[in-house]
Amino acid sequence: MVWDRRSITLTAAGVAAAVALTVTGIIIATRGDAAGHLASAPSPSPSPSPSHRAPLRSPFTGERVHRLNRVLIVKIGNTVPERPATGLAKADIVYLIPVEGGLSRIMAVFSSHYPRVIGPVRSARQTDKDLLRQFGRPAFAWSGAQPQLQWVVQHEWRIVNLYAGTAGGYFRSFNRPEPYNLYANTRTLMKEARHASVARDIGFRFGAPPPGGHHVKSKSVSFPAASFRFTWSPHRHRWLVSMDGSRATSVGAGRLSAPTVVIQRVVVGLSRFLEQGPMMPPYAHTVGSGTAVVLRNGEAYHARWSRPSANGGTIFTTDSGKPMTFARGPVWIVLSYGPGSSPWRSGKPV
Repeated sequence: MVWDRRSITLTAAGVAAAVALTVTGIIIATRGDAAGHLASAPSPSPSPSPSHRAPLRSPFTGERVHRLNRVLIVKIGNTVPERPATGLAKADIVYLIPVEGGLSRIMAVFSSHYPRVIGPVRSARQTDKDLLRQFGRPAFAWSGAQPQLQWVVQHEWRIVNLYAGTAGGYFRSFNRPEPYNLYANTRTLMKEARHASVARDIGFRFGAPPPGGHHVKSKSVSFPAASFRFTWSPHRHRWLVSMDGSRATSVGAGRLSAPTVVIQRVVVGLSRFLEQGPMMPPYAHTVGSGTAVVLRNGEAYHARWSRPSANGGTIFTTDSGKPMTFARGPVWIVLSYGPGSSPWRSGKPV
């Protein structure tokens, strides 16, 4: 819900970005270097040739990158009137977060690649705070929030604030009604986020699949008023995403998919920041520990997650305590209702 009802100026950058809604993203990375080492001889050994240097990899995807870029995190709407999203296929990490009414909202994390346009940009929730903290001081693009929460986000959260009411680069499209039509020009956002944190370790580990998985063709998970299905594609080596019974797509990029999907069971309680009307906003607790199902390479793994501090990342392990490695590439994480969660019905606790 967009709480600030002020109209947002349609800038020249915004007009250009509106035309580009169907254009795929751009890559803006350059090659970095790895440090050499000293030999045991008194004089230093020659620096290793470029072909022998360990490749720099993204801590978010495990893929090779030229350098670690700044982190941009965007709240994106995920109800039927807001689909398909724009720019989502470029995300390194996609969180599916429960919101009021039993619905879902997306938090998309960009660093390896930035799309030209992102949206529809939507409002913040209390759950976002703990997720954001593991990234240091990321740039955070959001459209507003419940009045009390909005003040907290702007004055207390550790972010580079890209609130749509004050930051540049936002514009409204003409093919959707408000509040489902707010988009952002990424280049303009990043000009205002020069001091945002760069990508850093948040606990993910990538590599060969561990033992203990079992073959599955698809896996489903549901919220009270939303559903997700991930179907393995041997041809694409990815899990194809469906939402609410329909194929999930991104404008200009086709079907959404990911090599790794994590269904993270968390305690979902009640947020202290109540929304207008009868809706009771949930608060997903991502600090603590619990169980998870990790999907990769056509197999499902029972796993555990642990995050003792909000300032640190989440460690995933197998039942035997070994690292639960992910397949290289984007990671989707569903914050699903775990044991101890409130029994929601139509957004109201019963």
